[in-house]
Formats: sequence, C-alpha cells, structure tokens
Amino acid sequence: MGAQKKIKVECLEPGKAWELFQDKVGDETLNSHPDIPNLAKQVTERCGGLPLALITIGHAMACKTTLGEWKYAIEMLKRCALPKMENEVFPLLKFSYDNLPNATIKCCLLYCCLYPEDYCIPKKRLVEYWLCEGLLNGFDRISEAQMQGDHIIYSLISACLLENVGEIDGEDCVKMHDVIRDMALWITREFEATENNFFGKIGAQVFEEPNVTAWENVKRMSVMENKIEVLKETPKCPNLRTLFLSQNELQVISDGFFQFIPLLTVLDLSGNLRLRALPVGISQLVCLECFDLSYTGIEELPTELKSLTKLKMLDLSYMHNLKKIPQHLISNFSKLQIFRMWSVQNRDYPNEDNVLYGGNEKLMEELKGLQHLNILSIPIKSMFCLERFLNINLFLCWTQALQLCDFRESKIFNILCLKNLECLQTLCFSNCEDMEEMKMEKLLINASCYHTLSTVEIYECVKLKDMSWLILAPNLRNLKIYLCDKMEEILNEGKLGEVAGVIGIPYAKSFLKLETLYLFWLPKLKNIYWDALPFPCLKLIRINACRELKKFPLNSDSAKGNQLSIEGSKDWWATVEWENEATRDAFLPSFKSVPT
Repeated sequence: MGAQKKIKVECLEPGKAWELFQDKVGDETLNSHPDIPNLAKQVTERCGGLPLALITIGHAMACKTTLGEWKYAIEMLKRCALPKMENEVFPLLKFSYDNLPNATIKCCLLYCCLYPEDYCIPKKRLVEYWLCEGLLNGFDRISEAQMQGDHIIYSLISACLLENVGEIDGEDCVKMHDVIRDMALWITREFEATENNFFGKIGAQVFEEPNVTAWENVKRMSVMENKIEVLKETPKCPNLRTLFLSQNELQVISDGFFQFIPLLTVLDLSGNLRLRALPVGISQLVCLECFDLSYTGIEELPTELKSLTKLKMLDLSYMHNLKKIPQHLISNFSKLQIFRMWSVQNRDYPNEDNVLYGGNEKLMEELKGLQHLNILSIPIKSMFCLERFLNINLFLCWTQALQLCDFRESKIFNILCLKNLECLQTLCFSNCEDMEEMKMEKLLINASCYHTLSTVEIYECVKLKDMSWLILAPNLRNLKIYLCDKMEEILNEGKLGEVAGVIGIPYAKSFLKLETLYLFWLPKLKNIYWDALPFPCLKLIRINACRELKKFPLNSDSAKGNQLSIEGSKDWWATVEWENEATRDAFLPSFKSVPT
C-alpha cells in the first residue's frame, strides 16, 4: 500500500533506554517479583535503543507481573532478525499489536491505516465507520457503540499505537504515528492479508484514476487527498466494504462505477467541492450503511438513493450548493441512526417535490418518523419551525447540534426554550438580523443548565449586544462570535447579577472549561468580562477587527500552565491595557501576530 520509504530512527544509549523503559513499565510491575528487573533489562536490550519500541513495548508489559509472561516476551523478541526496517523495527512494534486484548481492537487499529500520515482522525466518525464495517458487535444503536469505540480508542492510546491530539475544528481527534502506521500496513501485508486486505494511494498527488484491476480482491480501499478528477472505469470489487475517495478534485463519477461493488458498506466522498452530481448507478449500493457527502458541491440528491435502505449514517454537512432533497427520500431510510445537515444554507430552493423548501418543516416531518434516529444535527429556519421541533420527543432526546438561522419573527429570543434538549453539544445562531437579545425568561431555582453544551457559535446577528446567557453553559469549551456589529460585551455584569443569585451559580467562575475563544469583526466590543477570570483550560484566543477591545479578563494568575496562544494584529496588541506590567510581561510570549 503505497511506496516504501526510508525512515531515520534515532537510538538511545543503554542507560537512557533503560530509564525510558522503566518509566513506561512502572515501579509496581518491576517490583512485583525480584527477577523481573533482570528480565526487563533483557527486553530493553532487544529494543535496540529505539524510543518508539521502548515506549510501546513498555506499555504492553506494564500489566505483566509473572515470570512466565516476561520470559515469553523475551522469546518472542529474540525471533526478530535485525538487518533492515521491516525486520528490525516492525517486529518489535508488532509485539504491542500482538498484546492487544482481542481481535476486534487489532482490526480497529489496522482500519486507521486508511488515513494519511499524521491525519487527525475524528474519534466519532472513526467509531461510526467501525460499527458499519461490522467491527463492533452486539450494538443496535451508534450511541451505545460509541462507548465501546471510546474504550477501544483509549486502549490503543494507552498502548502508544494511537496519539490523542485533542480537539480539531470542534472534533476530538487521534492520529497514528507514521512509523506505527507503516508497521500496521506491514502487518496487513504479511500477517492479515486475508481478513484485512488493503489498497491505497493516499496523499500521493495522483491525477489519474488508479488501475482498478488492482482492486479486485481488496476489502478496504483509500485514495484520499489526491487530485483525481474523473472516475470512469467500472471496477469489479466483490469484497470491497470501505472506499475512501475524500479530498480529491472529483467532477464526474461514471454511472457504471458502482455497478460491481455489491458489498460496499462505507463510502466517503467528502471534500470534493467540484462534484456537482451523483451518478444514477449509486442505486447499486444496496448494502451501504455509512455515506459521507459533506463538503461536496452536489446540488441535488437523486431519487435513486431510495434503494439505499440499509443506510445508518448520512452526512450532508457544509453542502453549500445543495438545493433539493426529494420528498419521501429521507423517510425511506428507515434504519437511519445518524443524520447530519450542518451549515446548509442555500436560499435558492425549488419548491416542487423538495423537503428543503419552506423552512425545513417538510424535512422535520420525514425525520420524525425515523424511529432508530439517535444522532441529529439540523438547521431550523423559523420560530414556527422551532416550536414544532421542540414538541417532538425524538428530537429532544437525540439532537446533538442545532443551528438557528434566518430568524425574522422576534427581537427577543428566550434561550430557555432549548433547555429540554437532553444531549445538545453544539448551538449556532446565524444571520438572525433582528434578534436584539437572548433572554433568560422564567428562570426557576431548579432550572436546568446546559451541562452538555460544549460549543457555541454566533454569526451575523448584527443587533445582539451581549451573550450573558452563557453562564448557563458551565462546560462550554469553544466560543466563536463573528460579524455582530452591536456586540459590546460577552458577559454583562448587571444581567449576571440578576441571574446568578437565583440559580446559585457563582458568576466569578464563568468559562472554567473554555479552551478556545474566537472574536472576529466585532467593531463595538469593549469587554469579554469586567474582571479577571482564572481560565484554567484556555489554550487559544483569536482576535480580528475588534478595535475597541482594549482589556482582557486576565491577570498574572490566569491560564497558568496552559501554554496559551493569543493571536491578533500587532496594532491591536499595542493598544491592549493590562492590570500591571507583570501581567503584560507574563502574556507577551503568548502573543502571535497574524495578518488581519
């Protein structure tokens, strides 16, 4: 899978190697038997000073407390010859793979090979693909499978076979070290060729369609991050279950392309912005369960998709050209569990046979009949539609992301009308031009705060002056506010004084979980908060075109140990007023100048 490459591996001298190995194994295991330290030194020697081998094998041995387990490990490692990369490094790293608890976790690791080197893989999407591929068994709902998937990811991180990279663009992500990925590909070639047959040209800048004759026996295929424009062949792939075609430059897929891929279960076409239409032959994919069309230029979903009756996941997010979804198409996906349609705001909708016409009321009618639905991301385009939405129990239980856009009916929005959305994680208001206030009306002592809400985004709400209701979101991690012409402050002292005493929230403890803060094009913004806040989790502040923002709620005790980054223009940074010189000096290394 792909070309072989040379990798320079720096080795540690014996003393440093032994220290690193001891650290990863842990004192408890090393002291569990008087002979284990000597055996551990033999394992260290077999690692040849390779840091990645020392780390991964050290973690694998951390739970081995018997002499038999250590002697077996030494015997396995002795079988490794040492002349070149595949014989020197990979067999050592394969020891950690072999020590994974079961075949399911091993298959889930190998599945990550489909992604490019150092690619940030969204954890949720990875688990969804695992489920549809049949790697996670015993679960009917993706929300339940997510727990097993999270455990598998944790196990692979603990074994140093995956790396946790935190949140990227609102998604918790992992990645695979390039050497670990090469080792995993080597395993698929040498040991797991029957069960895990992979083929791919990933990030190779390929312009031409790959030779489809090489796909015949492939079970999983990836040609991500290339420059392929046309898929005109008719591949015969009787065993293919996963196909990644994302982030290419696709313009045309022939009608016959999917004709002989009968078992395809996962299809990722995301990121093909120039792809304007799906082929009629898409109807052949009767086994398809996961279908990602996000960030494509497709204008209309064809009625031929009705044959995809096994579909469990459909992602239509960021399809900015999407104008039409035929009536009775979505309702036909009776097994659908995940429906995402985030930031789809084309306003030029034809009204004939189209669920997008008329504020999404027709789309809601089709969604509410999907009894297996348990993850929903959806835009709502009127107060009338929102009121109907909030009266449907299915939506209250399973909506994870809600986008309220183009509201025109009211100047005041009662934010507490959303309090019964049980698993709401992301809330966005966009282009609500007449909305002047988000009010916390009828607040009761036992009012439910938005404990699940982690991301709030506000775009082009030009009359809003503050966002004081955020005190109700104690676990907020990400806040983005763009193009709000009259926004003067984020949290208003007077409004918080009225509310905090009623609900018992000490407002001096606001933003305790906040990690990222984006403030763009807010010409009247003067304050985020009137006093210093601790910001124990804050990692990134980005400021652009906020010329009146001269004060930050920071003092010398704020964001300690966070390696905080503050990004903005040099001219703006020069105008910032600090509590004292010590505070200014403390945050000076955090500043990064960026063009406006």
